[in-house]
Amino acid sequence: SDHMENICGYLMKYTNLVTGWQYRYFVLNNDAGLLEYFVNEQSRHLKPRGTLQLAGAVISPSDEDSHTFTVNAASGEQYKLRATDAKERQHWVSRLQICTQHHTEAIGKNNPPLKSRSFSLASQGSANSPGVQRRPSQNAISFFSVGHHRLPTGKRVPIMQPDHLVDVREMMSQAEGQQRDLIRSIECLPASGHLTSLDQDLLMLKATSMATMNCLNDCFHILQLQHASQQKGSLPAGTTISWLEPKISLANHFKNGAAQNFPAEINKPASVREEQSIAEPCQLTREPEEINPDEELEDICDDKEDDLGAVEEQRSVILHLLSQLKLGMDLTRVVLPTFILEKRSLLEMYADFMSHPDLFVAITAGSSAEERMIRFVEYYLTSFHEGRKGAIAKKPYNPIIGETFHCSWRMPKSNVATGAGTNSSAPSPSEQVTLPKDLEGQAEPDYYTVKFVAEQVSHHPPVSGFYAECVERKICVNAHVWTKSKFLGMSIGVTMVGEGVLHLLEHGEEYTFSLPCAYARSILTVPWVELGGKVNINCAKTGYSASINFHTKPFYGGKLHRVTGEVKQNMTNTVVCRVQGEWNSVLEFTYSNGETKYVDLTKLSVTRKRVRPLEKQGPFESRRLWQHVTESLRDGDIDKATEHKRALEERQRNEERLRAETETPWCTKYFLKDGDGWVYHKPLWKTVSATQTQQTDSN
Repeated sequence: SDHMENICGYLMKYTNLVTGWQYRYFVLNNDAGLLEYFVNEQSRHLKPRGTLQLAGAVISPSDEDSHTFTVNAASGEQYKLRATDAKERQHWVSRLQICTQHHTEAIGKNNPPLKSRSFSLASQGSANSPGVQRRPSQNAISFFSVGHHRLPTGKRVPIMQPDHLVDVREMMSQAEGQQRDLIRSIECLPASGHLTSLDQDLLMLKATSMATMNCLNDCFHILQLQHASQQKGSLPAGTTISWLEPKISLANHFKNGAAQNFPAEINKPASVREEQSIAEPCQLTREPEEINPDEELEDICDDKEDDLGAVEEQRSVILHLLSQLKLGMDLTRVVLPTFILEKRSLLEMYADFMSHPDLFVAITAGSSAEERMIRFVEYYLTSFHEGRKGAIAKKPYNPIIGETFHCSWRMPKSNVATGAGTNSSAPSPSEQVTLPKDLEGQAEPDYYTVKFVAEQVSHHPPVSGFYAECVERKICVNAHVWTKSKFLGMSIGVTMVGEGVLHLLEHGEEYTFSLPCAYARSILTVPWVELGGKVNINCAKTGYSASINFHTKPFYGGKLHRVTGEVKQNMTNTVVCRVQGEWNSVLEFTYSNGETKYVDLTKLSVTRKRVRPLEKQGPFESRRLWQHVTESLRDGDIDKATEHKRALEERQRNEERLRAETETPWCTKYFLKDGDGWVYHKPLWKTVSATQTQQTDSN
């Protein structure tokens, strides 16, 4: 065929978060059904750098622009490619699709459908020897009997009616029960011997059966949505659609060697029923609540994260999870095992980045624009160490939409560094702050207060907004972060999409900044956290900027947690400060005058945050919301923690479906949408501006 032509040429290929896009020379081999690529055209006679089998592949033009497309092989491998223009993309996509269809049909002709049969799954050979070819045992008794059934030929499937949906649900319930029995049978096998619960084929069977049931649940949910949309016009007012229960959670099968119980609603602990029955958040008051810092008490909770215990005990769980993941897969909707959770919400983790509030409020005391930028860089780099709880990579709770976290810090004014000619306890006239009316007449405290509030403003995508301010020093920071996590093989990468803005109102300066990527490495042994990527800090008014690189460790040699950066004046392109070291150890700052300063992060004093007691917190404040999960984790009861966590997640899904059904938009409490970002509803820059306007009018 004229269309079955071999084509070749340069395309851009996305490699990873660090390397990004790279030009590679691609060759479409129609005869072999292969897509190969080389470093360049000159190396075409060498072994290709990569090869994809196109039989069974899916070729998809991307929605993000008119140049990008993906090739998803049946093996799970994916190439993300970019042509020079839309015309070239169409040329590649059409030729790849023709080749894919040809070789897929050829496989179908050469491999007719299997008849209904049973097969033995038990395997021989060591599960720990990747070089051993695995095959079904010819002598072992048939372990599982799996039937393959075909629909009767010549019959069309009728349109689903409500009673048919009930029948399908009944059949699916039976299948789910059989699948649970299968999982129990595998997990009840001995941990050692000829056939164990850690057998690689059995782990793969667990994963594929789980994936199949999840896929069927998703398909059935689509049928429910379709049926609901068809019937919506005839539903009486106030009718609520009965939705499908959430799809099977991995947590149902995490504990190896023990049968899982699936108790009825009446047997659930009262705390779980309470978590599931909390009213729809939008029906609660969504009016912003003013938190009085005097109600907050110094935090006595010290949940230093322990290690993960004997990793071997959890290996089957981790392998089970990994067997369902593909490289580059988005982990946003993947249910992760409870034992890897930290005992805090992601919103509280953002607050822990503020554990050096003295460095934060000292930024505005810099005597020059150069000094203020350097102080901000110093504060920025010291924030990540305390934000991590221990060296082990654990994951904070995913915040529920509408969840909030409040806290504050107090630090003596004498502890805050000042700039030349600045007295922290007696601000100059230009630094005087007009106190709110409710504070007028009160004695000025001898400490500064930094207040913090965070809110989960979106669920899909998961976006958090957080805001902190020190009224006395006229400094505040507003940020929004969208966490995107991906599976990278033996590690997990988390991209922090978003932007923060630091406002120094006393100087009329705004500093925009971004956040580095985070990686959980060695997830099959002892996982640890690494930061990577380049971040920028810019102040448009002063012309100063900072470029900071978080270096990931090379495969061979190199140091862990290395960071380098420089601060420069953009107009003159002059570097005024360089920094190097480790973001969790010692940082070295070298200034333009030749002076050097060392900051040992392990010896920096940490100011404990102040938090309201649980009994004074609202039902959607982080610590009260997750209290039963946290208590269970402290007690080491993973099963109970999983049950409480699942109850919260089920409630969130049910509320989301109800909002979709009633077309009710989500209403946030503290943050307002502003373009692509989120802004605190009552930021300090608006308060100060309004106060100054009133003073001008009165004069």
